[in-house]
Amino acid sequence: MSDNLIKYCRECVISNQRPSSVVEFKNKLEDVKPMIKFTNGVCSACIWEKEKSNIDWNERRNELELLCDKFRKTDGTYDCIIPGSGGKDSAFTAHFLKYELGMNPLTVTWAPHQYTDIGWKNFKSWIDQGGFDNILFHPNGKVHKKLAKLAFQNLGHPFQPFIIGQKLTGPRASILYDIPLIFYGENQAEYGNKIEDNYKPTMDLSFFSTENFLDSTISGIPVHKIINDYNIPLNDLTMYRPLDQEKIDSVGSEVHYLSYYTKWDPQEMYYYAAENTGFRPNPVRTQGTYSRYAGIDDVIEWLHFYMIFIKFGIGRATYDAAQEIRNQKITREEGVSLVQKYDHEFPDQFLSDFLDYFEMNSEEFFNTIDKFRNPEIWKKDGDNWELKTQVS
Repeated sequence: MSDNLIKYCRECVISNQRPSSVVEFKNKLEDVKPMIKFTNGVCSACIWEKEKSNIDWNERRNELELLCDKFRKTDGTYDCIIPGSGGKDSAFTAHFLKYELGMNPLTVTWAPHQYTDIGWKNFKSWIDQGGFDNILFHPNGKVHKKLAKLAFQNLGHPFQPFIIGQKLTGPRASILYDIPLIFYGENQAEYGNKIEDNYKPTMDLSFFSTENFLDSTISGIPVHKIINDYNIPLNDLTMYRPLDQEKIDSVGSEVHYLSYYTKWDPQEMYYYAAENTGFRPNPVRTQGTYSRYAGIDDVIEWLHFYMIFIKFGIGRATYDAAQEIRNQKITREEGVSLVQKYDHEFPDQFLSDFLDYFEMNSEEFFNTIDKFRNPEIWKKDGDNWELKTQVS
């Protein structure tokens, strides 16, 4: 692909280099490819936003109430699982289902690599002020740190081990506690995956099962090599192990997206969570973007978004501006200006945290970043890297 094939949506600011969210779960570098589709210069996420206006949301609400009635318990036991961190989306999801639809959820959390101060406070507010039972799944810290470093070095994706656990925690809790119904917030297809996926209320759980764990990969490395080459016992990889399809079928586990049943607007979820669960935004602007309320739980998430910028030329400001343009919170002109101002910003406030966590020196760290710069997106001018093209 040459740089003149990089195109930007004429309605928002996303480029055709945006990867599918499914890529976040992939384990091989060659799987990381642009996936968003454009039609007549408009991205699939913008097209979907318009299609949502044709949905009968009252009818969808009726479907949701019938679903809840089907699984509702009357004996005081849990009737659904809600995975989340206490961020705006999971805070909204849990509160809405418990207090507006009368469900009795068990919330489950896959712990961040490194909690930020505000992330930990929001988690506590979610449970304490929002009023929810919670199980915090915390992986072996030594192993998690090693896998994150390997993912950073091999894939330019330090967040990948976290995403594996995050995706598995809800269905795993469903099996462990025999609670079939699981609710996630939004379907990631909202933001640019296949439009038709938005018309599916449930997630395909077969995506998380495999017949041979030892031949599968984590951090870009086959599991059997992780065991042999990095002295990580098989027992220490249990939390990353795919699910047993027979157990899924036995419990009857099914994951539903709340965004199928309610019109999803991230900023409105933020207002709702702030009012009802005590959610608070970052006290300062999030480096790499202009906003303060999205993706603020985990220190490593800042590096994760920066690496997306390095590999695809799409940073945090692009993601934030694109969805706020679609939701008519800002104009495209404003979005372009914000992307140009903030997208390239390196999160230096956490540099020492990155170096300590990965046990790297500064030279090794930045060399690792630079090796993932796509030469079809980047050019070097002296000692400086520059994008070949940017939204305008």
